[in-house]
Amino acid sequence: MYERILVPIDGSPTSDLGLKEAMRLAALTHGSLRLIHVIDEMSFALASDSYGVYAGELLDLLQQNGEELLAKAQALARAQGLPVDTVLYENLQKTVQQRVVDEAIDWRADVIVIGTHGRRGVRRMMLGSSAEGVARTSPVPVLLVRAPDTAT
Repeated sequence: MYERILVPIDGSPTSDLGLKEAMRLAALTHGSLRLIHVIDEMSFALASDSYGVYAGELLDLLQQNGEELLAKAQALARAQGLPVDTVLYENLQKTVQQRVVDEAIDWRADVIVIGTHGRRGVRRMMLGSSAEGVARTSPVPVLLVRAPDTAT
């Protein structure tokens, strides 16, 4: 039961809550974690608006940020004595949702634990939700971890 736990992370507070819940689950089930971070078209586009750099430099910056994010999360899991590995995807051809679902299939995950921003109404429609998309299309169970209303 839930021995292979896939955890997409993006560095947000809700992602951190998802990681904590996944670590609790792994400790209970003696499971292992796979942490993934995806650099997709949306993160590339948003970052290009924020930084005045060339595309190649921007991709390098996003890769470095992703590697640091994964290393920090991996250290937290290892400090709890949990088996954990990480994967960084630089995938401009697929959405985060598609990449997470593909990873769940390829890695044979038993469950995906993902933080959700808990957006509602127009904000959800405008911004979309990778977590919601994962939950709708995943072939394995998905545990959605919402932030408390005060943290959103």
